[in-house]
Amino acid sequence: ASGACSSEHLTHRSVNPAQSFDDLINQEKFDELVGKSHHFGRHYDGRNHGQYAASIKRYTSVSRRLLNRYEQSQLIPLLLQNFQPTQSWNWRSLTTTLHSFTSAGVFIPYKSTGESIKPTQAALLSTLLNAITFKCNQTEAEDIDARCIANLLWAIAKLVDNGQEPTPEFKEAVAALMPCINAQKDQFIPQHVANLLWAIAKLVDKNQGWAPKLKGGVAALLPCVKAQRANFEPQHIANLLWAMAKLVDNGLERTPEFRRALSAMLPHVNLQKNQFIPQAIAILLWAMAKLVDYGQEWTSEFKEAVAALFPHVNAQKANFKPREIANLLWAIAKLVDNGQKRTPELKEVVVALLSCVN
Repeated sequence: ASGACSSEHLTHRSVNPAQSFDDLINQEKFDELVGKSHHFGRHYDGRNHGQYAASIKRYTSVSRRLLNRYEQSQLIPLLLQNFQPTQSWNWRSLTTTLHSFTSAGVFIPYKSTGESIKPTQAALLSTLLNAITFKCNQTEAEDIDARCIANLLWAIAKLVDNGQEPTPEFKEAVAALMPCINAQKDQFIPQHVANLLWAIAKLVDKNQGWAPKLKGGVAALLPCVKAQRANFEPQHIANLLWAMAKLVDNGLERTPEFRRALSAMLPHVNLQKNQFIPQAIAILLWAMAKLVDYGQEWTSEFKEAVAALFPHVNAQKANFKPREIANLLWAIAKLVDNGQKRTPELKEVVVALLSCVN
């Protein structure tokens, strides 16, 4: 469940990727960026740097892939070595830059990445995270909007998911963003809520652990799930239930607020059962199996949600990837082990999945 929070709409068009990349590494353009920063000094808000970062994201979006190792080796030493975020940058510039670089794969630590590139990647990321932490700790931190918070935390979690070590700068930035979640909780749209819970679950799962204030972030978001339950789209529902299951798997207590949020979402699995793609079906059944393994009661809503998904496993059996098939078989075995009845529908699902294995 990637739950990527897109910060802009991109219209795909016919482009020459080589020409587009050459434009990105145009030294003249980058010299202009450095000149803007020097000219405005401490009053520079970072907008031009943010626009440049967004152009890298657009290039990879149109190319439909992340930057490869060669492109990293061209971009980072030549241009980004002097890409200097400062504490004067505004929220929009910081958010756009971190979200765009993460989405484009600027920070991906490829195994074959040269040793001359890794320090530049680390220094740029550290500077960005420190600037975010500084902004969060300022008295004007309430100026950060809900979309910025969601995009920032998604980007930080995605970095860890892509192999970045959770450095002290990571942990400080995450801790600094948690009070902002509480302050803006009434402003989050469903996509934000789903992506924030996905991000926290990913951070906890990827060796971040239950750092201070993370549980507070979860507690602030759970009431939003219930309040906005009618507005979550299929991908949001899958990401939410994956996140809730993963959080419980990593030690989160199933508090009354947690139970209420889960109970609010389960009927929408049934309501939107015809809209789930194969990946979402696999995620949902994995999440339900994990939840029941940690003591989730077989309520009527839970039974109906599980039963609603079984026919769609059978109907879409040709579209599941090998890993999704493995997760589905594990989920079904775990559900049966915890009380799921061996109905004819369930047996059909097992037969369908096993035929895919063969």
